[in-house]
Amino acid sequence: MDHLPSTEAAVTALRELAAEYARVVEVSHEIGADRTSRRTAAGVGVTTDPDGTLPHEAYLEFGGLPRVSVRLYPDDDALITVEGVECPDIDRDDVPAFVRSLFDDRAFVKARRFPSARTLIVPLPGDRTHREHLTQLHLTPWLSSRVR
Repeated sequence: MDHLPSTEAAVTALRELAAEYARVVEVSHEIGADRTSRRTAAGVGVTTDPDGTLPHEAYLEFGGLPRVSVRLYPDDDALITVEGVECPDIDRDDVPAFVRSLFDDRAFVKARRFPSARTLIVPLPGDRTHREHLTQLHLTPWLSSRVR
């Protein structure tokens, strides 16, 4: 797993991943403390952080199934949305591996009958997984086809 030192490095890695899987990807960038979503406390006209850097946030939306979008935050983490299911606080270095698991069909939904529960499980490098609990409303056809 490569270290991604910046938002732009993560965007480049995800664009390469999209090309590898023949997926269309749309990218939008927000640069400056007054433009990024987590910098709402920035004063009017203030574009830099207190240390003088420009925070950079990016939003990527992949075409095809599963429907995947990624919001990369300047704080070294990301929010990945898979078929409407939000997976928050993904480390920026894990984002390409997370998306690759989705595109390689390694992600699955674990179902339990009683009490009824469903969990999206996405394998990550190093024998780690990311788990996100689902409600009945979240079960899209793609998620339903991954139930174990």
